[in-house]
Amino acid sequence: MSFIPESFAEDIKREKAAARVMRQSAWWKRKLSAGICSYCGRKFNPPELTMDHIVPLIRGGRSTKNNIAVCCKECNNRKRHMLPMEWSEYLESKCDHDCD
Repeated sequence: MSFIPESFAEDIKREKAAARVMRQSAWWKRKLSAGICSYCGRKFNPPELTMDHIVPLIRGGRSTKNNIAVCCKECNNRKRHMLPMEWSEYLESKCDHDCD
């Protein structure tokens, strides 16, 4: 049994498809080439970085340029489904890897 309404699940599916298209764009490739995690600021090789929805899809976010961030896998895993203000609070209290 799912707690996500079917119509919302379709929205998420559509946004994930849009994100897959964005991953092939020159815009995304430029963002990756910088190699900097948007959250912790550390430098990585581009294949080590992931796409994060700043406002997660499950929380109503969209796959738009202003809602997409490049981040390391560690930050992406820690952020999970947090909103930006929840993530900021988490970083202030829990981060153990050079986050400011």
